Amino acid sequence: MLHQTQSGRPSPRLGPAQATLLLLIGLNLLNYIDRYILSGEVQPIQQEFQATDHQMGMLATALFFFYMLAAPLTGWVGNRMARKPLIIGGAVLWSLATLGTVWVHSYWTLYIRQAFVGIGEATFGIFAPSVLSDFYPERERNRILSIFYVAIPVGAALGYLAGGEMGSLWGWRTPFFICALPGFGLAALYWFWGHEPERGSNDHILSTIDRCTFLGLFRNPAYLAATFGLAALTFAMGGISWWMPEFLRRYAGLSMSNASLTVGAITVLDGIGGTLVGGWLAQRWLRTNHRALYLLSLWSVLLTLPFAILVFFGPDWLALPALLLAEFFLFLNTGPLNAAIVNSVTAPIRAAAVGLNFFIIHCFGDTFSPQIIGAISDRADLRLALGATLVALAVSAVILWFGARVAPPLEEIAEDDEDEEPDPVPDPA
Repeated sequence: MLHQTQSGRPSPRLGPAQATLLLLIGLNLLNYIDRYILSGEVQPIQQEFQATDHQMGMLATALFFFYMLAAPLTGWVGNRMARKPLIIGGAVLWSLATLGTVWVHSYWTLYIRQAFVGIGEATFGIFAPSVLSDFYPERERNRILSIFYVAIPVGAALGYLAGGEMGSLWGWRTPFFICALPGFGLAALYWFWGHEPERGSNDHILSTIDRCTFLGLFRNPAYLAATFGLAALTFAMGGISWWMPEFLRRYAGLSMSNASLTVGAITVLDGIGGTLVGGWLAQRWLRTNHRALYLLSLWSVLLTLPFAILVFFGPDWLALPALLLAEFFLFLNTGPLNAAIVNSVTAPIRAAAVGLNFFIIHCFGDTFSPQIIGAISDRADLRLALGATLVALAVSAVILWFGARVAPPLEEIAEDDEDEEPDPVPDPA
């Protein structure tokens, strides 16, 4: 956004919404880099600690389990306190836990490290959608969240690359040290340039009991459909993202470094392309259909299924091209589905709603999926174990189909009260 200086010349200084968005993207990027470093270096960690596939899956479970436990309390606190200091405190805690990996020399110490990282992530990960929603009205949140969540695939890709490349060259602990230091810097920047928007300043839907109270969330069909649809989807995504480099190493004949490099490259290409294309398509669809956020997410899952089947059970030479297409379609729903969640509630309960959403999607999603897949792999093989994610994708599609039927209309207050001027839409530039 351009601002006028005293001389009349335009200045490129960012406004409060844009500055906060950029800082939150930076924190989310580091969050996902750290989360996927371990996935890129399963083999050396297994060798050092003599860990089974099941135990390696438990490391992912530890992070999400404590994230999941902290999420509801974090959301409750976020509805009652300023979110800025909470975001900064979480970023510092996460950075300290990540830095501590350098001195980890036992499996259970690494497990405990994962727990503290999960607690730290349960602050800025939960508060970011709530903060951004207060800057923008309902029809703009899909676009803004699609931009914000581009950090997921980019961070995952960089995590794979850091784990595979740097871990192979300098040992598996090194990537965590490099990842932790920018976290402290971004926490400091957020202190100076992050902003706390007025809660609910851009809401335009009716504040009914099921949208503005915590107990009402359990009677809010639009919220429940988006949450449980995302939970089933997260089960699949968590299992696939954790085990895919190892799958390619075992079945496609790639080295650990090449497998991580390949998955990282595919993830960053598909993640950026799929997330932005999905956000753009949903934004256009919203002009004519208020159910667009759910419908786009439904088609995202349906188009993913056939290519995921080819990845796991097709011929080896088709694994990589099928993975390229499967991940692209899988990322289409990233912005729309998260926008559907924040649009289904109003500001007084939004942070708690996001916190409960995070609890549910991790409880029924990626907290246990890497461990479950690892346990199946120990008893059968990794190919069959990853096939369990196909069932989760099918369940997600059914739930999202229901969600499309109960999607709430937008801008109800503006429609019901014609005498009131609707709030101006902030300049998104």
